[in-house]
Amino acid sequence: MKVRSILAVNLLIVVLMAGFALWAADKAPPGMELPTHWNMEGEVDRTAPALTALLIPAGVTLFLGLVFAIIPSIEPLQDRMAGSAPLLRATWLGTVALMIALQGIIAAPIFGFGVGAGAVIVLVGLLFVVLGNMLPKSRPGFFVGIRTPWTITDADNWIATHRLGGKLFMLAGLAMILAGIIPMPGPARLAVVLASILVAAALPILYSWRFWQRGNRRDREA
Repeated sequence: MKVRSILAVNLLIVVLMAGFALWAADKAPPGMELPTHWNMEGEVDRTAPALTALLIPAGVTLFLGLVFAIIPSIEPLQDRMAGSAPLLRATWLGTVALMIALQGIIAAPIFGFGVGAGAVIVLVGLLFVVLGNMLPKSRPGFFVGIRTPWTITDADNWIATHRLGGKLFMLAGLAMILAGIIPMPGPARLAVVLASILVAAALPILYSWRFWQRGNRRDREA
């Protein structure tokens, strides 16, 4: 998988995000603190000086870009890397888009807007929907996809598990989007988000084990 073009775009975006951070911080009133974390009630519970807060998403984007760029070169199953390239690209570009949007949310108070936890949850939900759509298109590998001992060693198991995982990720994403949009108490919103992530993460693992177990039983009976 060739990563140079995506890495170049990633680095350019980091530069633009850093430039935006400097510009926006200059617009902020002296001593202004910007949000860096929200609780499930939508209230800001952690802040940082304007420039620091605005540079955090740029720093995360740089770090993740370097990690994603390295993955293809250290993947042991090089012959299968091409099969997971669409999922890796979608994850990479999706996280970059998430960081751009997050920087905008952090900067919003400078320009008189207030954006709470709901917007962040919606953005994460959208990322889950994108990843869920791409999961069935991946192939066995050690760094991309739902990696269990049973999926990595069996292509049929991988395909079946990722078909299920894709649906669950999309449903989890839609649930998080609704939780971010619909007004609800913080504990209820937290429960929806955590339950969505847990179901999307745990059920495919259990399914891959069950798929392997059924295959072993058929082999013994044959």
